[in-house]
Amino acid sequence: MHNLPKPGLRPVDARFSSGPTKKHPNWSLCALEGAALGRSHRSKAGKAKLKEAIDRTRALLAVPDDYKIAIVPASDTGAVEMVMWSMLGARPVDVFAWESFGEEWVTDAQEQLSLPDLRLHVARPYGALPDFGLARPEADILFTQNGTTSGAKIPNFDWIAADRQGLAINDCTSAAFAQPIEWAKCDVVTYSWQKVMGGEAAHGMLILSPRAVQRLETYPSPRPLPKIFRMVKKGKLDTELFEGATINTPSLLCVEDYLDALKWGEAIGGLPMLHARADANSRVLYDWAARTPWIAPLAGDPASWSNTGVCLKIVDERVTGLAPDKQAAFAKALANLLEKEGVALDAASYRSAPPGLRIWCGATIETADIEALIPWIEWAFASLIAED
Repeated sequence: MHNLPKPGLRPVDARFSSGPTKKHPNWSLCALEGAALGRSHRSKAGKAKLKEAIDRTRALLAVPDDYKIAIVPASDTGAVEMVMWSMLGARPVDVFAWESFGEEWVTDAQEQLSLPDLRLHVARPYGALPDFGLARPEADILFTQNGTTSGAKIPNFDWIAADRQGLAINDCTSAAFAQPIEWAKCDVVTYSWQKVMGGEAAHGMLILSPRAVQRLETYPSPRPLPKIFRMVKKGKLDTELFEGATINTPSLLCVEDYLDALKWGEAIGGLPMLHARADANSRVLYDWAARTPWIAPLAGDPASWSNTGVCLKIVDERVTGLAPDKQAAFAKALANLLEKEGVALDAASYRSAPPGLRIWCGATIETADIEALIPWIEWAFASLIAED
């Protein structure tokens, strides 16, 4: 390798993984000392912790008072699956997808649930968005607010009809706490702790509007439901699930960590500051890409640029002119070199996405670390190009 001079300043924290993400600044294991360890999650202490997590979530996310919030198994994936298997089939269904996780819901809807009146709106290539104008007001619509693996988000919620007959189901896992949620346009919102708030994995959040609750209570699912998907008892919503009870045993250590993250969000200024931090972090990268000829956002339309998982592609003809496997090898070498230098961990693009970089810019990241990383990306690119 050519010995190009290395930048003098390093990021203080090199963790830029898109999930699980970096803990919030000044996070410490000491924050977990109050966890209800060794206690039943059904004990008074255990249920109080779970209820506190629900209440703080409602306050910080500004969830309407008449929406229900539950902690559910299996991360965001589990929350979305619960909704799909329990609610879909009563109406036509439109699924909008433009990246890996959204395409999983396409697979479920088409191959597992075999929904009779199903329309799939799948965008190609990565970074493009589907035509949201195709959403039918009479249909249930399922979409991912922010494409974690493509770096493309929905520009707004205008395409969702205010007088819709169907339900709007928003997989919000890498958008919650970083991007606005128009609650009047969402009947179901799901997310997981390990994204914007830097929490631990395996726990999902499920938020239901009154219309979603009505669907559960009036539409018995035509398919068998495993225990972890059941939200209704004797034709009525299982209200205990939305008051601190859980379907299966949660980790009270992880609950305490989530509580700590919520308290941090409250302390720094609440939702506006969480949004502002993600916006500031991502803006540094997009401004750099705008003045750097060899790299560009994977998403083409600036209105769709994610402010959390920023996905970048290499557009230099010395790389794009290579065979696809050589392009992938170059991008992998770029991410590996950054990791070897200890300046960016887990910054490679998602395995099924076009080769490039994916750098997490959520609220727990410090803007100064993004600024310090950029010269290292430039150094790594120049070093690899010089090798050839």
